[in-house]
Amino acid sequence: MKHNIFYTDFDTERMTPEADGGYRTPFQQDRDRIIHSGAFRRLQSKTQVFISGEYDFYRTRLTHSIEVAQIGRSICNYLKATSPHLSETYYIDPDLVEAACLAHDLGHPPFGHAGERTLHKLMRDYGGFEGNAQTLRVITQTIFSSTDTPKGMNPTRAFMDSTMKYKTLLHQTPDAKNHFLYDEQEPYLAFVFDGDLPSNHFSPGEELNEFRSIECQIMDWADDTAYSLMDIVDGIHARFITLESLESWAANASLNATEQKLLRQLMRVIREGDVEHVFARKIGDYITACQLEPWENYMSAKSNRYRFKLQIDKSVQTEARFFKKVAVELVFKSPQLHQLEYKWNFLLEKLFRAYSAHYLAGHGESFKLLPENTHRLVMQAATPAEKARIICDHIASMTDGFAIRTTRRLYDPDFGSIVDLI
Repeated sequence: MKHNIFYTDFDTERMTPEADGGYRTPFQQDRDRIIHSGAFRRLQSKTQVFISGEYDFYRTRLTHSIEVAQIGRSICNYLKATSPHLSETYYIDPDLVEAACLAHDLGHPPFGHAGERTLHKLMRDYGGFEGNAQTLRVITQTIFSSTDTPKGMNPTRAFMDSTMKYKTLLHQTPDAKNHFLYDEQEPYLAFVFDGDLPSNHFSPGEELNEFRSIECQIMDWADDTAYSLMDIVDGIHARFITLESLESWAANASLNATEQKLLRQLMRVIREGDVEHVFARKIGDYITACQLEPWENYMSAKSNRYRFKLQIDKSVQTEARFFKKVAVELVFKSPQLHQLEYKWNFLLEKLFRAYSAHYLAGHGESFKLLPENTHRLVMQAATPAEKARIICDHIASMTDGFAIRTTRRLYDPDFGSIVDLI
C-alpha cells in the first residue's frame, strides 16, 4: 500500500514516546488495543436500548459499536473513491476511524443513557459525569486497570482527538447536563491541540463542541446512522413501534408534510414485513450521503484532519431526525422503559451512596466494599473528589448484570456468597 501523506508525525505522536509498531501502523495499534481490552468486552453486557441479555437479537453496546465501526470504515472508503479532495496517497485512514467507532461508547455506564444521567447527578459535587468524557478517561487513564496503578493506552494524538466529540470543560458551562469534558482533562485537550486550546477561538458550548476533526465527524455520523436506523428496527421487533402505535402518535404529533411522507413509508415497510432488508439498505444510502467540504480554521494548517467538514445530504439528515423522533416518542418515552429507568436510577443511586458514604466518610479501614485494587486506590486518593471519581470509574465500568448483582450483594440479606467473584 502506498504511503498516506494525509497524516504527519504530529498526528501519530503519543504523549509518551513508543518504539515503532513494526508491521502495524500507529492507528492499527490504537484499534487493536481497544479490541483486546476488558472495557471493550464489557460492552457486550451493557444496555443499548433494551437491557442486555433480555433477548438475544436486540443490540447491545458491543454490537452497536461493531455496526458503527463498519459504517465508519465504509464512509472512509466511499470518500476515498469519490471525493475530488482525496487520492490514493492522501486519504482518511479507515483504521483510525474504525478505532474511534469501536471506542466511542467505552465510557458509557450500565443501563444506557439513564445510567449516564444518574451518575452525572450523583457526581455533580465532584466534577460531573459524561459518557464521552469518560471514554477519554478510559483510553488515557484507566483502560489497563488490572494492576495496582491503572493506566491508559497511550493513544496517538489523532486517535485521542477522534474520540473527543466535545471540547467544552465543565467549569465553562457549569449547568450543562451533558456534552462536556471533565475539568481535570484539560491537559489532554492541550496535547491534542499542541497548547492552543479551541476555547481560545470558539465560544464554550455548542460552537466549541462542533469543532471536530474529520475522523470524529465521520464517527459521529456513523453513530447517528446506526442508532437512528437500528433503534427503529429493535423497536419494531420489540412491538413498541407498530402500525397502531404510529397511527395513535401521529394523530397528535403535528407532523409536517415531509414527516407525514416518511411516516407512510415506515408504515408500509412494517405492513409488508420487510423491515430488516429495507433498513439495512438505508445504511448504504446514509454512507453515500457524505461528501467533503474544504474548511479553514486555526488548526487546518497544522493538520489535514481539520481541513475538511463532512457534509450530509439534507434529505437524509431529515429522515434520520424523523426516525430518532419516532424512537424517542414510542420507545424511550414509553411507560415500560420509564419504569425500568426508574429502577436503574434506584440501583445506581444505592450503589454510589453505599460506596461514597463508606469511603468519603473515612470508614475504608473498617470494611472493603470495593475490589482490592480499587479499594487501595480510593484509600490512597488525596481528596473527596478524587475518591468519588475512582468510585464512579468502578460503577461506570460495570455491566448491567454486575451492577444488579453488586447491589443485591450489598443490600439483599438472602443474596451473595463468600466465593462470589467481584
